[in-house]
Amino acid sequence: MTPISQAIAQTVSNPYLIQPATIVEKIREADDIATYRLQFVDEQVRRSYRFSAGQFNMVYLFGVGEVAISIVSDPDKPDSLDHTIRAVGRVTRAIAGLKIGDLLGIRGPFGQGWPLADIRGKDIVVVTGGLGCAPVVGAIEYIFQRRSDFGAVRILHGVKTPHDLLYHERFETWRQHPDTKVYLTSDRADKSWQYHVGVVTELFHEVRIDPARTAVLMCGPEIMMRLGAPILIDRGIPATSIYVSLERHMECGIGLCGHCQMGPFFLCKDGPVMRYDRVAWLLGSEGV
Repeated sequence: MTPISQAIAQTVSNPYLIQPATIVEKIREADDIATYRLQFVDEQVRRSYRFSAGQFNMVYLFGVGEVAISIVSDPDKPDSLDHTIRAVGRVTRAIAGLKIGDLLGIRGPFGQGWPLADIRGKDIVVVTGGLGCAPVVGAIEYIFQRRSDFGAVRILHGVKTPHDLLYHERFETWRQHPDTKVYLTSDRADKSWQYHVGVVTELFHEVRIDPARTAVLMCGPEIMMRLGAPILIDRGIPATSIYVSLERHMECGIGLCGHCQMGPFFLCKDGPVMRYDRVAWLLGSEGV
């Protein structure tokens, strides 16, 4: 490795260093939610940056602060990074006011992603709830870019109201892929809703599953994962074939501050994606 390439590698891997990135596209998903497509200002960093589906970045707004946001783009297309951000706090509300051409800072990537190499050849069931779809979008895009490497794909997504449904175009695009089905449900419906009404776990009976060759990727509200995973286990899917993306408040990204501690784990480095059998005993436990 040349001195220049060494310097680039150290720059990208330094967990404390903030790299400036330009907003090249801002895609409105809902009234308070947008997907920001970012591109590193430094071309060498752009070429060297790598991440896994399911990892996250600390997204920094200069002079305001930073927040942990899942990367929702394809890992093999690192030239541009997509982050879906909801304006709910001081930092994210300030980010919502930015426009194309403005700068954000990127620190990362952090955490453990989905084990996509380990589940090649398997049928994939994706179960998401609410805004929980974001952490698994990159994995879905990865699978469809390599469609022949995987078996049947079933995507089950639940929202509270039709207004909460994001990624309309993505769902329609995913639906068009071979041996792929998309199931949508809403807790409450309006006149525009054409799909199932109820919670996402009610969709399980509509999906044909071969337990021996199925892997499950699950993310969303913790109660959904806590109640949903046992139903899938009862259908024969091993707990070791179910992966969950967990959420806690993350501030440092490297397991130092302790804000994201869940029992013995620090989700910013041991997660956010973890095998269900490792954390089942923690889900729903008070104080963790």
